[in-house]
Amino acid sequence: MTKLDTLLVATDLSARSMQAVDRAVALAARHRAHLTLIHALGLDALGPLRDLLGAQAPEVARRATQRQQTRLEAIAADAVARGAGTAEIHVEEGLAATVVPAYADATPHDLLVVGARGEGTLRRMLVGSTASRLLRKSHRSVLIVKRPATAPYRRVLVAVDFSESSVQAAALARAVAPEAHFVLLHVFDVPFEGMLQYAGVSDDIIHQYRIEARTRAQHGLEDLITRAGLAQADHTAIVEHGDAVHQITTHLERADFDLVVMGKHGTHVTEELLLGSVTKRVLSESEQDMLVVVGAPRPQAVAQG
Repeated sequence: MTKLDTLLVATDLSARSMQAVDRAVALAARHRAHLTLIHALGLDALGPLRDLLGAQAPEVARRATQRQQTRLEAIAADAVARGAGTAEIHVEEGLAATVVPAYADATPHDLLVVGARGEGTLRRMLVGSTASRLLRKSHRSVLIVKRPATAPYRRVLVAVDFSESSVQAAALARAVAPEAHFVLLHVFDVPFEGMLQYAGVSDDIIHQYRIEARTRAQHGLEDLITRAGLAQADHTAIVEHGDAVHQITTHLERADFDLVVMGKHGTHVTEELLLGSVTKRVLSESEQDMLVVVGAPRPQAVAQG
């Protein structure tokens, strides 16, 4: 099983972001991992306050910084007490959406953990938020926490294609949710189906194409499960035809999943396009925590990422 040796969690110390800290601490304790807590002070945004405070501004900023550092140190100590291997804090002066992604990519971590701000807020602020910037800019996998971390993940939906990154996604998901039952979902379509219908190809022939495409998809999913080394009792495999977002969100609504796992393909060359994909839409529409696993760049677009 993939081991998590180093984790990075971003927090603004709000109640919502502390859900991500709780999840990261639980994972660090499970793997005896090193945990880094990063906090952005946002002093770049204090310009108007400095004008109001005048000569007192530096002292106010110093006190605010010391208070945040004290809180972070207490959280780090608690993480070690709960079983994390080691824990440290890192404080930046700038804005979270800028400094957190920069620090995350400049340092080696197996997983980045960040909270989604409030119920439904992610829908309104995907572009510009810390979570969104991490997804667009980071070359490392990101766990976005939307729910209180009251228990280990028990039921996980993994949306897969047949790429090597889907094998990596399954492996990392197992590290994040070692006790969970996995549902591996592959959504396929028939290439040029709309064109075939427009061209007057009979429904019987199109139906036969669907049967053949489903058979290929089932074989591909079986091969992926073998490559990922998943035990028979640990997973359920499902192949569906249709729109990927609709099928994924429908399955999430039908069952009590607490984590959804998606892939992100590409590098910084395509980073601005990645969140226009199925991953972004599922992220905005789902209520579950989401693990976005970064895979190797691919030469063409894929169904899930």
